[in-house]
Amino acid sequence: MATDARGAAAPLPRFPDGFLWGVSTSAHQIEGAADTRAPSVWDVFTAEPGRIKDGSTAAVACDHVHRYEEDVALLADLGVGAYRFSISWPRVNSPGGLDFYDRLVDALLAAGVRPVPTLFHWDLPADLSWLERDTATRFADHVAAVAARLGDRVTKWITLNEPAEHTLLGHALGTHAPGSRLLFDALPAAHHQLLGHGLAVQALRSTGADDIGIANSHGPTWPASQEPADLEAAAFYDLLLNRLFAEPVLLGAYPEGLGDLMPSPDIEADLKLIGAPLDWYGVNYYAPTLVGAPQGTEIDFGGVRMPAELPFSVREIEGVPTTDFGWPVIPAGLTELLTTFASRYGDRLPPVVITENGCSYPGLDDQDRITYLEGHVRALHDAITAGVDVRGYFVWSLLDNFEWAEGFARRFGLVHVDFTTQRRTPKASYAWYRDLLTRSPME
Repeated sequence: MATDARGAAAPLPRFPDGFLWGVSTSAHQIEGAADTRAPSVWDVFTAEPGRIKDGSTAAVACDHVHRYEEDVALLADLGVGAYRFSISWPRVNSPGGLDFYDRLVDALLAAGVRPVPTLFHWDLPADLSWLERDTATRFADHVAAVAARLGDRVTKWITLNEPAEHTLLGHALGTHAPGSRLLFDALPAAHHQLLGHGLAVQALRSTGADDIGIANSHGPTWPASQEPADLEAAAFYDLLLNRLFAEPVLLGAYPEGLGDLMPSPDIEADLKLIGAPLDWYGVNYYAPTLVGAPQGTEIDFGGVRMPAELPFSVREIEGVPTTDFGWPVIPAGLTELLTTFASRYGDRLPPVVITENGCSYPGLDDQDRITYLEGHVRALHDAITAGVDVRGYFVWSLLDNFEWAEGFARRFGLVHVDFTTQRRTPKASYAWYRDLLTRSPME
């Protein structure tokens, strides 16, 4: 926690008027009620033995579908201006599926909380694949149906969440659904998600929507040394995890000839769709990545098996605190990332919203989470002071939830969830965030 010259807690800095404070969740991780929706690729993946580390499923999760009113009351008490949630495509495909989101949106608005739905957060219908181009068109149809139902009340939209992770973990390394281990043959999944984003923007614009973004995950890539092999490996990693997903959206072009590797009958037409102007650009930030030359052996990094045949290796960042997920805690990395993007993309970078930032720690008296969040709020303000146009910040996550391949073992929530009784208990970090939102420097 930052202190002043006398050792007292330093006051938090003042943020711009109208700055949007919120929290985030996703449908598959909290909704439950799996028997009232069609299956997703995550249901299929979870059913395979050994896929989920604690053997759990998201069939019930936080039972949010049945307890959403309680969760909206938590949001109202927290005092956030917005709630980022996702809309389950398999639920929308089921009878009455959109009725739930009708009720949720109405409840949020009645509580004074702005709804910010994400239209795809990894829970693809089980009969579809992002390896197929037609899925992008099907996604646009899904978006059109959701917008037709909710667009009279929802004004701020997110098309995709983290296509980089969904491509890398789900299609290249196979540690997330759908579990494909294709390595670089997974690039079609990247392109088709980005094309789906472009078609979704087109569908939303046709309804008059004028507040549209994407939630891309990004972080600084640090070379393990200044040796040429490490610098080259780090540049390649940055290309795959940052530039491959930012530049088609921001610049309308793939970096360094990667477009030649993408499956498309007309790549220029696709890129025109993908690069259509956005109203803001969402960034999910967790930590920098230390990258060096390949080490010739498969390693386990943060629970992900990194194959030996990759042209880089991810290394441990030493000498810094870590979350209970083993992720390094480096708030200054957020400042570095945002100033780098502002320098790299200039006026092609629209206003930025931090659509996810958070950490996994156990316990109700989660002082480590408070320290983490305060450090990142200060780092975000440093980026604004440096001239980056940042308009909002969303904490991940409101609730402890089903943390994908980790099951229920990792707790990111401001609110503790007992997954047996479904009892919600606000943590110390919930009270801290509520207090932050009511302090005069934050107004």
